[in-house]
Amino acid sequence: MSVLREAVAPEFTAPVLIVGGGAAGLVAALAAAEFGAEVVVLERDALPRGSTALSAGLIPAAGTRWQAACGIVDDPETFAADVQKKAGGAADPRSVAAVTKGAAGTIEWLADRHGLAFSLVDDFDYPGHRRRRMHGLPTRAGAELMDALLEAAQRAGVTLVTGATVTHLHADASDAVRAATIARPDGSTELVGCDVLILACSGYGGNPALVARHIPELAGAVYFGHAGNRGDALRWGEALGAATRHLSGHQGHGSVAHPAGILVTWAVIMEGGFQVNQTGRRFWNEASGYSEAAAAVLAQPSGVAWNIFDSRIAKVARQFEDFRQAEAHGTIVAAESWEELTERTGLPAIERPPTTGTDAFGRDWSLTHRLVPPFHAVRVTGALFHTQGGLVVDEAARVLRPDGRPLPNLLAAGGAACGVSGPSASGYLSGNGLLTAVVLGRLAGQVAASEHGMV
Repeated sequence: MSVLREAVAPEFTAPVLIVGGGAAGLVAALAAAEFGAEVVVLERDALPRGSTALSAGLIPAAGTRWQAACGIVDDPETFAADVQKKAGGAADPRSVAAVTKGAAGTIEWLADRHGLAFSLVDDFDYPGHRRRRMHGLPTRAGAELMDALLEAAQRAGVTLVTGATVTHLHADASDAVRAATIARPDGSTELVGCDVLILACSGYGGNPALVARHIPELAGAVYFGHAGNRGDALRWGEALGAATRHLSGHQGHGSVAHPAGILVTWAVIMEGGFQVNQTGRRFWNEASGYSEAAAAVLAQPSGVAWNIFDSRIAKVARQFEDFRQAEAHGTIVAAESWEELTERTGLPAIERPPTTGTDAFGRDWSLTHRLVPPFHAVRVTGALFHTQGGLVVDEAARVLRPDGRPLPNLLAAGGAACGVSGPSASGYLSGNGLLTAVVLGRLAGQVAASEHGMV
């Protein structure tokens, strides 16, 4: 994967070329096509899924009509403050403002123009969000979001080329990208020209060497993202002279059923559940966030823990397809008493948290429902979901050089671009990944169409 600087004669030219057919790429394509730009999306897989399909498909947005229908008063400024608080003030204020201001309009556009059936998750809180602002499709599954975006792209006339792995970019002396070489499954290659290029091929979570270099605490951890996230956008951008930021930033998760490898929603914790290690002891403040939970769980004996919750919480969690899969798989055990749960999990004992007040880890239990039988438990491990650092972009998704000047015709969105989570796992606010995928994706598509003279 490299950038070549040589004169080329493409077999055909796409005015707007997008590398990556996940949520960021498809939203960018929809936005560019809306203004009449001819768009080609290159996707390495036979069926575009990406990291989006592995997620819960939830997008945070402030000031939406779905919130208003539930009586929730929210605004982009409150949302931005929550993002920055979780990131410790390290996120770029321009990027934070762009995505928090653009989120509501983006999902309402996807709903109204492209028929995506969003609704609000209104029955539990996500860590770090002062308002309930997570929006998703009926199954609360990223696979459904991908299916809906693919159908919308097809209706919009977007050209999607699958089985197309980009191996090289071709740039001129001004660092403008003029073409991409793609490799096909049969071993053949094609050269596709472009006027504007959008990198939407995510981060580097699927590249063990880069993970070990930038996120050593998760080196060797389960990777729960898409295998194609190999850091291509990062390498191409650096070769073109782009600035990078917060390459250590990432989203982890401390609630992946082990060994089944099924995500167990963090709602089981936020609704009053807790975690213990294999000795049955609690070991941290679980309400801090699921991203930092990855390292906390992996630091325990054998790198595993148990989520403990009850039937009331399980009922809330069943709105998520992944949780229903975990139950069907038999990974979640149930018991009528603490003694029976201890026996069924094989734990020597289960340290229960207090029923009120703040515990020694700093978790406040004063407003939490007390767990009542039947109880449930699931063994989990920590995992890396996706990286949050990447190419520095401005508020219009243009890729920037270290001096702040934009590269001539390069844009980035989603995991290819530096997100708004800062340099560590603890900076990840729930939904930040899809937030930057869809909002920066839409901005990138609009700017690409503008660059091509369509708007």
